[in-house]
Order: sequence, then C-alpha cells, then structure tokens
Amino acid sequence: MRLLKKSGVLALVALCVAVAGFQAEANETAAQHAARLAWWREARFGMFIHWGPVSLTGQEISWSRANSNTNCPNNGPTPVEVYDNLYKSFNPTNFQADAWVRIAKTTGMKYMVLTAKHADGFLLWNSKVDDYNIGATPFRRDVCAELSEAARRKSLKIGWYFSPMDWRDPDCRSANNNRFVKKIQGELEELLSRRGNIDLVWFDCDGRPVDWDPANTYALVRRLQPHILINNRLEMGTQEEWLHQDQLRPNEDYCTPEQRIGVYNDRNPWETCMTIGTQWSWKPNDQIKSVNEIIKILAQCAGGDGNLLLDVGPMPDGRIEPRQVEVLKQVGAWMAKNGGSIYGTRGGPWKPTEVIASTRRANTIYLHILQWKGDEIELPAFAGKIKSATLLGGGGKISVERKGERLIIQVPVLARDAIDTVVKLKLDGSAMDLPVLESQQ
Repeated sequence: MRLLKKSGVLALVALCVAVAGFQAEANETAAQHAARLAWWREARFGMFIHWGPVSLTGQEISWSRANSNTNCPNNGPTPVEVYDNLYKSFNPTNFQADAWVRIAKTTGMKYMVLTAKHADGFLLWNSKVDDYNIGATPFRRDVCAELSEAARRKSLKIGWYFSPMDWRDPDCRSANNNRFVKKIQGELEELLSRRGNIDLVWFDCDGRPVDWDPANTYALVRRLQPHILINNRLEMGTQEEWLHQDQLRPNEDYCTPEQRIGVYNDRNPWETCMTIGTQWSWKPNDQIKSVNEIIKILAQCAGGDGNLLLDVGPMPDGRIEPRQVEVLKQVGAWMAKNGGSIYGTRGGPWKPTEVIASTRRANTIYLHILQWKGDEIELPAFAGKIKSATLLGGGGKISVERKGERLIIQVPVLARDAIDTVVKLKLDGSAMDLPVLESQQ
C-alpha cells in the first residue's frame, strides 16, 4: 500500500471514470456481474487490516524495509537484516480472531480484508510454498485460517490483500521471474483453497511493470473461488494508472482510490481505502482520525456511490490498539442509529461536497448534512414531489420548502446531530430515477 508520500500524508488524485458496457469477465453478463457484486455494494463499509512482524518496529509495512532488490528499489529506514528477522520475535499471544471480528461488527462494518501477504513477502498463513510465514514464528498459529473462520461465524464477508510483488525475493522481476510467478500462484492456491468461501482478493501494485502472468493468475483465482470479487490493481503497471484509475479491465470488479475519497461515479464500482492513523500498519502514538472525520468520510463515500475500507493496524501483541477501538465503538454507535442511510443505498441525487452528501433507496433520499454554515441548506430542486421530511431516528420538526429551482431545508439547532444530521425525504415516486445534481454547497 502507498506509492507516493509527502510529510506522512499521501497526496493523491483518485478518479474512477465510467466505462460503458463494462463486464468483469468476458463470459459474464451485466446482470450476472451486478448479482455477484450486490453484497459488496450493499455493505458500503469494511475493515482493512495491515499487520505482520513489522508491527514490532512501529514502521510502515514493507515500505520501511531498506532496499535489497535492485528490481524493486526502496529506501526504507529498517535494514534488511533487521526487517527480515523480525519474524523470529513475532509472538502476538493476545491475538484473538473473534475479538477483531467483534470490533468490526460493533463498528458497523460488513466485511474484512487482511494483508495475508504484503510486499515484504511475509505470509500470515502456514505455507508449504514459502517458509517465510507465520508458522516459522514463535506464535505458529495460522492467522488467515482463524480469521476466516471467525468472520464466517458472525456472517462477515472475508477477503485477502495479496501483494504479487515480493521485495525480499530476488527472483521478483529478474531473469527468474517465471519461477517467481509460479511461486505466487502457488501461494494463491493455498490461500484460496483451504479456508472455505473467500469473498474477495485485494491485489496491490507498486507502479512498476506487471510481470505476474495476469491471465492465468485471474483464471486460477476464479477457478478456486468462482464468485470472488477482484479489485483493479493486478495489472496496474504505472504510477499514472494508480493515481487516476480511469478504467476497469476485464476481470476487475472495482476501483481503489487510496487515502482520498473517490469522485461521484455510479457506473464503475469503487472503494476508498484509508488509514485510521497516518500509515499502513501500527504506529506508536499515531494521530488517530476522530469519530467525526470517519463518519463524514463514510457519508461522502456512500454519497459518491462508493465504499469505505477503513484500515486498522493491530499492535505487536495482536490486539487492535484501544485508542482505535474506542473511536470505532463511537462510529458504531452512530451507525446503529443511522446505518439505514448507508447500507444498501446508492449515491445521489446530489453529488457530495464538504457540506452535504446524499444516498437513496427506492422512494427515499437520505440527505447527510455535514456542516452548517447558517440556518438553512439550499440545494437544487428535482422534479419529484416530497411526501414527507423527517430526521432519521426521529426527533425535531424540519422544514423543506421549494423556491423555484431550489430546495430550502431547515433543521432546528437542538435537533441537529453534531457529526452528521440525516434528513429522510420520502418521495411520491422513485428516487432512483432522479438525475444526478451538482450542489453549490
């Protein structure tokens, strides 16, 4: 994860431009693709987990490893001989898969994605393909197996982050790359064939040439897990593609804008991946996003017709940091009250801004008011008639008045939510048929 970094903050432009007639697979109809993607669209909110022996250093995963392969240049602060031997001391005895799942459920998340293998090459499952894995640590236990079982027990979807590049392996992008590709395909076969139904695989890229035999790699993944979802990074070979993400190729199900909310796009599915702190993996005394920030990000993602995959970084002992857990607990409390405006909705009709976001389902629009700059919110009007306007969850009378081509919405100060005031607008017809509108808010 992460290609560019400036003072600890990623400066990215994330676009997912619509491609008409897109099909994830050449032999799949648009209706079949929509059905396969349905659970993911309805979920809207997932947990990303970056973890491994690197947590012992408090540095960023993989990127903190100093360069050892001229085909994969990297200048991290941790010497190779230190980084590559961290596994010998990695013994997260407080890891409990059920605890991670419980935190995700309490937060209101519907799926989980774990870094089964990052670019440092370390595997979080017991592998026969590569002995650089969790089974060689003092801990020994298969984290992927335990997490997939725990997730399914609680009806959470589960997926694996998998880095095709491996900066530790000298065969990667070398004269022996064919041997390397056979190795990663063997790893994928292990990862996707021993742990029941796996719902998605999240490939990554590093902005360099793609040497992973994509056609056969995709075929392997879909043979092992026919209904799996695959993101759009296996064939990314340049930083320009990564920055702009302006197309989906066959076999790719969704775009992945990183550390930035994607633009409104109701054609190509997309998912913003973002850290709860400032780096990918646990950092001591990190600056954690507030409850307000996370809820607003989630509302803007859903309002843009996208998902949010929020990353947590467990500590070296296997626990998710209590500070992170407390923030997630408060996000979950908000979702328990307002989740109906997020789950199972589509974005629009108003494009999201810093002030508002909107989602819709059937004959209902959920207007998320994220900032108040005065006593009222003014938005472009639409043709349909509003039958009722209430606050989601009840409480307080609101006013919605049409003035020409504008809608004027007022909510009493005492009835407003300090984070996100959600106004439920019930229409006399379908909200899904309304055109997308630009808001000046």
